[in-house]
Amino acid sequence: MEQVIKYTAVGRRKESVARVRLFSGKGDILVNARPYEKYFLRETDRIIIKQPLAVTNNLTKYDIMAAIRGGGLTGQAGALRHGISRALILAEPSLKDLLRKQGYLTRDPRAKERKKYGQKGARKRFQWTKR
Repeated sequence: MEQVIKYTAVGRRKESVARVRLFSGKGDILVNARPYEKYFLRETDRIIIKQPLAVTNNLTKYDIMAAIRGGGLTGQAGALRHGISRALILAEPSLKDLLRKQGYLTRDPRAKERKKYGQKGARKRFQWTKR
């Protein structure tokens, strides 16, 4: 791969962190040194990853190499989408408004709520018995 121009960005979602490198290329996406089709087996995750590229018509303009750690596969897909969006802005600042409008630049703040003491989980209580 002839990699001329390089942009790096970090994307996050839940417990997942994706370090994304964007190169000028022909549209290859590698995740943890594997093709993204082999890493993300669910079609919905693959669609999530390609959203920023599809919206900006850059599916065949850039090659992407990503290192993802933590969380589950869906959280990792969201982190990768966030990272790709941030890297695209570094490559082409004019895309910022379009990506912002789609909501790809906003880090999804939803995370797992912690378990509380005296309860079974975050919200669920222990069963109350009268006698």
